[in-house]
Amino acid sequence: MTSRGKSTPTAQLGAITVADRLRQARRRRFVGRTGELELFRSALTSGEPGFTVLFVHGPGGIGKTTLLGALAETAVQANATAVRLDARTIEPSPPAFYAALGGALGLPDQAGALESLAAYPRPILFIDTYEQLAPLDNWLREEFLPALPADALVVVAGRTPPSPQWASDPGWGELLRVVALRNLQPDDARAYLHAAGVPAALHGQVLEMTHGHPLALSLLVDVVEQHRGAVAPGLSLQETPDVVRVLLEHFVEWVPSPRHREALEACAHARFTTEDLLRTALGGDDAHELFGWLRGLSFIEEDPYGVFPHDVARDVLDADLRWRDRASYADLHRRVRRHLVEQARRTRGLEQHRWAADIIFLHRNNPAMRSFWDWESFGHAFPDELHDEDRAPILAMTERHQSAEQAELVAHWMGHPAATFISIRAGAGEPIGYGGILTLDQVGESDLAVDPGAAAIWDYAQRHGPPRRGESVHAARFLMDRDAYQSPSASNNVITAWHIQHILTAAGLSWDFIACYEDAAFWEPFFAYIDYHRAHEAEYDVGGHHYAVFAHDFRRLGPLGWLELMSDREIGAPAGPPTGADPELVLSQPEFAQAVRAALRSLHRPDQLAGNPLLRSRLIRDHGEASADTLRALVLEAAESLRADPRDDRPFRAVDRTFLRPATTQERAAEVLGLPFTTYRRHLTRGVDRIIDYLWTRELHGPQAEPA
Repeated sequence: MTSRGKSTPTAQLGAITVADRLRQARRRRFVGRTGELELFRSALTSGEPGFTVLFVHGPGGIGKTTLLGALAETAVQANATAVRLDARTIEPSPPAFYAALGGALGLPDQAGALESLAAYPRPILFIDTYEQLAPLDNWLREEFLPALPADALVVVAGRTPPSPQWASDPGWGELLRVVALRNLQPDDARAYLHAAGVPAALHGQVLEMTHGHPLALSLLVDVVEQHRGAVAPGLSLQETPDVVRVLLEHFVEWVPSPRHREALEACAHARFTTEDLLRTALGGDDAHELFGWLRGLSFIEEDPYGVFPHDVARDVLDADLRWRDRASYADLHRRVRRHLVEQARRTRGLEQHRWAADIIFLHRNNPAMRSFWDWESFGHAFPDELHDEDRAPILAMTERHQSAEQAELVAHWMGHPAATFISIRAGAGEPIGYGGILTLDQVGESDLAVDPGAAAIWDYAQRHGPPRRGESVHAARFLMDRDAYQSPSASNNVITAWHIQHILTAAGLSWDFIACYEDAAFWEPFFAYIDYHRAHEAEYDVGGHHYAVFAHDFRRLGPLGWLELMSDREIGAPAGPPTGADPELVLSQPEFAQAVRAALRSLHRPDQLAGNPLLRSRLIRDHGEASADTLRALVLEAAESLRADPRDDRPFRAVDRTFLRPATTQERAAEVLGLPFTTYRRHLTRGVDRIIDYLWTRELHGPQAEPA
């Protein structure tokens, strides 16, 4: 967002916009921080400011974002150009940072963002939530910031102080000013309460409760407004260190209606909330009203992806619903998750990766699973294409953590058309990790001879349910973080989101193997949770290292069914085999043909048809109810299809008199048709084969497939 120190034509005509009213309301509520404001004003008015970067840091809820807003308003009043970025919406990479800067400047793309910023009068760049850009810290300090014009100022706000490299650099040691935010002074807190309309008689009580903590003050103002100018009866914050938690729990009890409470709970559960999400998760026609109410709450923040609660508020609100009403919590979770899955299915690339990360975010409160992600670095790394210059560092980390033999296999697969590699980055520079997936159904015998891992996995798939025509087999063969290897890390965070993207986009997915982890004992509970079983027969050794293999057959439980299963487990359903209907039976082509022949022989015996393995096949499940009647109808449909080709007239009549309207014996059928027995058998074989082909095509490609 860009604000410049000049009036717009509308403002010159005297019209007041909503933005003007918002600024006026914020200005009325903003109090204190006199020292920080004066420091910034002095830099604005000085010909040679004493600093280039003002680094503000403090704990959550201390008022960093509010202060940045006030400083930006001050910059505009001084005819400077204020450009605001929120790091929560920026992938930590130079291209993404430039894209965000270009978007704030209103540019069509990221090209020329730095040059455009320099062209504005006295540019002031504000970066909020700087801790999210920790992987970019070196790049920003060493490359981006030095390229700004000399009169530019940068204001950074984050939860942690600047890294030691800022102070150890002689240049930045002079051009950096660090400010640690604290609670408001008593006089400033009283001024805030006065501006908010809280009766003076309550000020002492409120200050005693909150100690001037900005978020706690704003929450208590909301509580006072709920109770029409009084502190709520029975509300006591004495003897409790967690003032914010108590205030939030009380606030929830007094929201305007059950619908407002549901909206607040949805907002706390999802990573970002939009009107569209509220409409999906809550139903009804009041999403616009509810979204507007959320935006007005003191502890709700917003960015380009939607609104979200302050971190402390999110934790309290989500835990409250989960403890108070587990059934409602589970229902809300499923509705929010379905919305996220639908968005992930409709998108591709980095946008899809963001939706996948939003899905993973829902795991954060599962006690059995949250330890498998590194939440401190969540969102700090991103997937990128494999570049030529990435090869050397990737091979080096592979040899260091695994072996020279494994590094040779990585080199073999890099650039292979059946392999997909990603470099994992956290800012500019070399990759911090990588991942590699092989599409084994596109791999030749010579490749299998080179890689014992790929060979063992492919052999397992062939013995336990070979892929049919149009089906693919994938194996995540390589994965590591440069420093943490295969422990929870920023790289592992990226890989899990990438894996969801892979499952949603892989064409004809059958077997999916994750075949790269060494510490099977640590990771086995994770893979049981995501419904991947240990495939001991597929495990292999390379360079003295043993690699565990975990597998899921998506023909038995497809991608959408798998995602629904994950939804249940995120909220506490135990890991184990999926419950409900029997899993789909994946028959090889010879087994399928044998089952079709058995169905023809049993066409008039419902009791025998009921035991036919085709009832558990995709063919039947795509068509309707898994019953003997459904199977009989499909076989008759396949037989009837022979009438479409005049060349199949005799094969159809042979099938008709053998299975549809059977004669007492095959010899009698040949006699009825007026054919020598050998000729009759030849036509019958062709007719049965055509029926098998028709049904096999449906099995592979679904009900809309054209007959073979």
